[in-house]
Amino acid sequence: MSVATALWATGPGRAELRDELLPVIGTADVEIRTEFSAVSRGTEALVLAGAVPPSQHDTMRAPFQSGEFPFPVKYGYLSVGTVEQAGPRALDLVGRRVFCLHPHQDRYVVPASAVLPVPAAVPPGRAVLAGMLETAVNGVWDAGLGIGDRVSVVGAGVLGLLVAALAVRVPGTDVEAVDVRTDRAGTAERLGFRLVAPDDARRERDVVLHTSGTGPGLTTGLQLLGDEGLLAELSWYGDRSVEVGLGEGFHSRRLTIRASQVGRVPPARAPRWTTRRRLALALDLLCDERFDALLDGVTPFGRAAEVLPGIAAVGGDALCHRFSY
Repeated sequence: MSVATALWATGPGRAELRDELLPVIGTADVEIRTEFSAVSRGTEALVLAGAVPPSQHDTMRAPFQSGEFPFPVKYGYLSVGTVEQAGPRALDLVGRRVFCLHPHQDRYVVPASAVLPVPAAVPPGRAVLAGMLETAVNGVWDAGLGIGDRVSVVGAGVLGLLVAALAVRVPGTDVEAVDVRTDRAGTAERLGFRLVAPDDARRERDVVLHTSGTGPGLTTGLQLLGDEGLLAELSWYGDRSVEVGLGEGFHSRRLTIRASQVGRVPPARAPRWTTRRRLALALDLLCDERFDALLDGVTPFGRAAEVLPGIAAVGGDALCHRFSY
């Protein structure tokens, strides 16, 4: 058997690299040599902090997670690599670059049905964004964006910037990202929209998508809506409680808060869309080189345990940080 190396969260703010044996390749399996994996900061920060509440342990399992919450746990879902070996029913994938919802690991064996080929026009270092872009696609669907809508995205992390980048492609939309820190204004401009501080944000918005992961951000989003407006909540708070302002005009203006979660395709699309089709769409959208604006750092995988706590720190500067293999 071959030996692989994987990144494990072992305690609050602690991680380590561990060796493990790869299983024998089955008839419909593939063995992948990883090129890049990316840290999904919001979720992985909660995992590393041990902040996944017991009621959500099953819901929040990554597809190929090992271990159990809180610790030790092998977690992650943004991996791109090349298929080096395959069982007889998956030989057509040998030599192909693929995306997989797999934790940080240098080699792994998964069913061929768990991978999607990366389009030739998408470099591997950008393809790791597919999982987060898929979440953004689902959020835009849940928000019901329409032609000409006035749209605000509160929170300018990777997810918020991806959401705004999709929203600005809808014809006639007026899109604005809102965040207390505006040092990513250049990144927003490269993606085609403006980034402003909350005090400078436009009001009377048709739709707001919230991604900041904070109570004040959620309250700001509600304040930006016009009457009968809808806020799609994409943030996940783990085991934290948040305060949100539902007083003043929340009821008289008949505002709506709708939860958005990538684990399910929105009901109106579920009869036609699978999660696999949605992920394939995200990979195709990544042919746009402007998404490179979100890629801000690469660390050799051998140092992953050393740097992960800093990358995942709350309030950190990282956008999409990747491990190279």
